[in-house]
Amino acid sequence: MAKQDYYETLGVNKGASADEIKKSYRTLAMKHHPDQNKDNPESEEKFKEISEAYEVLKDDQKRAAYDHYGAEAFEAAMSSGGGAGPGGGFAGAGFSGAFSDIFEDMFGDFVGGGGGRGRQTGPSRGSDVQYTMELTLEEAYKGKETTIKIPLNESCDTCEGSGAEPGTSSEGCDTCGGAGRVRQQQGFFTIERTCPKCQGAGSTLKTPCKKCGGAGREQKNKTLKVKIPAGVDSGRRIRLTAEGEAGVRGGPRGDLYVLIAMKPHKFFKREGANLHCRVPIPVTKAALGGDVDVPTIEESRAKVKIPPGTQTGQQFRLKGKGMTVLRADAKGDMYIELFVETPVNLDKKQQDLIKQLDKSIGDGSSGSKHSPESSGFFKKAKEFWDDIKE
Repeated sequence: MAKQDYYETLGVNKGASADEIKKSYRTLAMKHHPDQNKDNPESEEKFKEISEAYEVLKDDQKRAAYDHYGAEAFEAAMSSGGGAGPGGGFAGAGFSGAFSDIFEDMFGDFVGGGGGRGRQTGPSRGSDVQYTMELTLEEAYKGKETTIKIPLNESCDTCEGSGAEPGTSSEGCDTCGGAGRVRQQQGFFTIERTCPKCQGAGSTLKTPCKKCGGAGREQKNKTLKVKIPAGVDSGRRIRLTAEGEAGVRGGPRGDLYVLIAMKPHKFFKREGANLHCRVPIPVTKAALGGDVDVPTIEESRAKVKIPPGTQTGQQFRLKGKGMTVLRADAKGDMYIELFVETPVNLDKKQQDLIKQLDKSIGDGSSGSKHSPESSGFFKKAKEFWDDIKE
């Protein structure tokens, strides 16, 4: 079964702005929400589809990956453990998460029909962090193990992440009763918000830590080892679980995402696992044939045999000389595209030789077996002009 087109599902074009996507999702979510269509068993499935589409398209990084790779980008991420995709985390947590974005914009967190979604209480989870790593094509071909240093909010050494001055403790929040969230009934909906007093922690500090101001965190530079698999391409994200920022007051850590960005290469252009290289050859070699050495991504050279009469645009495939295929024992191909270079800066003797050659083989306008394309073009041009005269 073909995977849904997220843009088509939300009824927007591929170049739609974030506001247009959000507006369209808001309209469709309200229209197809199961609570509003209790007699229609298909509404829940439709609601899941539009929620899944919005969960991807609302995020710039996920949207870029979807535009480049399609839904396969997320299926690959799920199979490799590299992050949740629409079929996993998006359709699960994201099913309600995407819908809540709209209601949070209007009136805070949403709990349908007084039921609630079972939000986490207690210390808040740390933020996820994204680090962009630039790689050369050679590094992506071989894979790379390196270290990175990034500034992160780490647990405070003085209070050990509790936020309380050493020797003191916290007490239950009297506003939310320790739940970390407060509720308010508004007609059909129950609105749930983070407690404004304890900020979701469920407790307040008697004496905040002087060093971190009660946050339980302080910024430090953290050094991490990162292993980049061979075959990665721009847009790929590598997740390091629990290597993001420390949570507030001892909360769980967020994740670190390493986003891959490829540097331009002086010879090659990449297309998936295949490489393309444009190689100039002198007109004499194009006419007479010969061999030409070309560079490869393996940092070696390959010999390409040029047949006599080679024309600009002709391609030659070097099998297995392309990029490593990600997480597979295979390699793509390398395509050599030739273009014939017209000689420049000729001296008089060289110009005379060219003139002699021109007289010998003809310039194509009067017909010549040595220049079949030119002869064919000018023959058709003559017939065209003759038809105009008639």
